[in-house]
Amino acid sequence: MKYWFTVALQFILINVFFGAGLVLQHLTHAPIPGSIFGLLLLFIALKWNVIKLQWVEEAGKWLLAELLLFFIPAAVGIVQYPDLAGWEGIRILLIIVVSTVSVMAVTGVVADRIAKRRKEEAA
Repeated sequence: MKYWFTVALQFILINVFFGAGLVLQHLTHAPIPGSIFGLLLLFIALKWNVIKLQWVEEAGKWLLAELLLFFIPAAVGIVQYPDLAGWEGIRILLIIVVSTVSVMAVTGVVADRIAKRRKEEAA
């Protein structure tokens, strides 16, 4: 019971940052979604030790563990559009594959460079 109470409080804290991001987006009229602003605010707060990782860690783990559930409504909604199963679907699938491979490649290169830099600093 204590675990779920902790997760609930941490989830509320994460949602406070989400709400702050929505307010920031509304005030600035930026073409960036409020949720992204919220993530940036949370990242900055964690980086500058305004909040501790332990204050959001368990809720973050739970959200990551249940991430697949958040995509089910979108997948079910696609069924309503049969055009997406034809040539458009193939194009979309190709874009998804190419973008996924691109992200994986860039992530690998960046991780490799960071590892090399840390190895050089340690030497």
